[in-house]
Amino acid sequence: MAVSARALHRLAPPALLMACVVLACLVLAWVPAAHAQVQDSQEYLKRMDSDGDGRVSHDEYVAWMSYAFDQRDADHDGVLQGEELPGRRGKPITRTAHRASLIERFARQDANGDGYLSARELLAPPR
Repeated sequence: MAVSARALHRLAPPALLMACVVLACLVLAWVPAAHAQVQDSQEYLKRMDSDGDGRVSHDEYVAWMSYAFDQRDADHDGVLQGEELPGRRGKPITRTAHRASLIERFARQDANGDGYLSARELLAPPR
């Protein structure tokens, strides 16, 4: 499921999208530590690949990458704000906006457009 930049712009203002990008970067840095240290690409793939088919689906990716958001959302209201925000600064970030940024990133990383991420696509530098 690809979401264009134009569609995302209609979903959220640019400042919110930037906040989502920042949160997503923090999530990428924090998730491996939160789920225990991962030593190589195959191990990382195995941890994200919940059904064991050797690739990461859109749903598996969003679930894994939402872990940090869910952990930080102390009051479970679907919004990171105040003390819940990384660095305790910035504008509130909704789960919907965070999810939209994950969907966009998944689409960019899916280089062959098959709807799944291989180990190579998963660990490739952000596109």
